[in-house]
Amino acid sequence: MNEYFSAPSHQLSSTHLYMGQALPPLESFDWLIVMGGPMGVSDHAEFPWLEDARSFIRDAIDSGKTVLGICLGAQLIAAALGANVTRGRKEIGWFPIETTAGIRNTILSSVLPDTTLAFHWHADTFELPSGAELLASSDACINQAFSMSNRIFGFQFHLETTLESAQALISNCSQDLDGSQFVQTASEMIGDRQRFSQINSIMASALAAIEEHCS
Repeated sequence: MNEYFSAPSHQLSSTHLYMGQALPPLESFDWLIVMGGPMGVSDHAEFPWLEDARSFIRDAIDSGKTVLGICLGAQLIAAALGANVTRGRKEIGWFPIETTAGIRNTILSSVLPDTTLAFHWHADTFELPSGAELLASSDACINQAFSMSNRIFGFQFHLETTLESAQALISNCSQDLDGSQFVQTASEMIGDRQRFSQINSIMASALAAIEEHCS
């Protein structure tokens, strides 16, 4: 995603709440993109900044911002909109997602193929917020993506993952690789490098479609 936002027409900034950085003023940005992490949305006793993140996401939505969440970010958006986030099946590695009929009502209908071999690294799942369209499902996780008003998007899967970020996940979160049904080995995850460029291309197309609609 950094390559997409490195275009001269974009200004990209980041806030690392886990490092104690302050949230930006709402008027300082047009899009809010909320990324993933190893914690769950209910782990606020250990990570108190999660409550700040949830409130900030709700404020951004209420102020009309374009909001995209990936993995934990999607779960935080769902929680901010009143939906439950619960433990699900652990899904780590390359597994196909299938689009649903609901995607026809969204700007991503021509972006996400009927079937996409996506990268995953999650164990929690979200319920759909009220009024959301379900966009995609997998065998391990029914609610893989949602959209609201073609302005708010949540992706449980990862289209932004690169070989380098996958290797970092494997190095730092190897305890998650427990050999269960929907958990691949490290070699299975990084064995075909072309897969990363394929999903990155879909991610770029999704961002372009969102930008065209929301600009």
